[in-house]
Amino acid sequence: MPELPEVEVVRLGLQAHVAGRRIARVEVLHPRSVRRHGDGAADFAHSLAGARLGPPGRRGKYLWLPVEDGGAAADRAILGHLGMSGQLLLQPPSVADEPHLRIRFIFDDAGPQLRFVDQRTFGGLAVAPVDETGLPAEIAHIAPDPLDPAFDLDTFTARVRRKKTAVKRALLDQSLISGIGNIYADEALWRARLHYARPTETLRRAEVARLVQAVGDVMRAALVEGGTSFDRLYVNVNGDSGYFERSLRVYGRGGEPCARCDTPIRRDPFMNRSSYTCPACQPRPRRARW
Repeated sequence: MPELPEVEVVRLGLQAHVAGRRIARVEVLHPRSVRRHGDGAADFAHSLAGARLGPPGRRGKYLWLPVEDGGAAADRAILGHLGMSGQLLLQPPSVADEPHLRIRFIFDDAGPQLRFVDQRTFGGLAVAPVDETGLPAEIAHIAPDPLDPAFDLDTFTARVRRKKTAVKRALLDQSLISGIGNIYADEALWRARLHYARPTETLRRAEVARLVQAVGDVMRAALVEGGTSFDRLYVNVNGDSGYFERSLRVYGRGGEPCARCDTPIRRDPFMNRSSYTCPACQPRPRRARW
């Protein structure tokens, strides 16, 4: 599933190519892709016809495009989640439909269309109200991510130390800190020299700060490379893959030598997925949490 860097790359593409354009009409080609829009596919399409799109926002792994009607401040937005295979692509009208095209946005400038393509249909779009800050109400419970100016290290430190869980589980808890998935959690923990099973209540403030810094560093590095693409399901708005996979230091490298100390990387099962650690750089805690 795309994590923060991949979603941010898509947001930047929408900012450059979609913000400020007016929708002529919307075609919903698969109702499952608007299942989170309570009033159905027809209402989704009708409610957006003639609306102008504002600058896109992002909270964790969610994207939204403010919907501006008649020059008034936006009180709603198109809220989207890419799921496992969702793609927001810009395509000239002359380009043939993609095999898994689900929603098409046609603009009044006759320029490139915005197409939502989703092979597995786990993602989707909906029109949602926004609060006075412009944040969609449906995602107000999701915590800021480390790249968000609203992120507060002291608040996060206090909350994570009270949580009494394993540190990797805390990183994946979107109510504590958002945008982090399995790949970047492993990469950040390796950079911070912390084992994924370290109990959060034993973390010192300096260790939490080091971990948050590592999360931010790995995400900024991934953004430079356009994110991480293990297959063609994640692409930016122009259909290009990211290249951060080449820079991963621990994730997916079981048995390979650690880039710091040459110790073979260990792979452990974790929440129906895998965790990758260096046994020397990230020693397993005596009292582990799972």
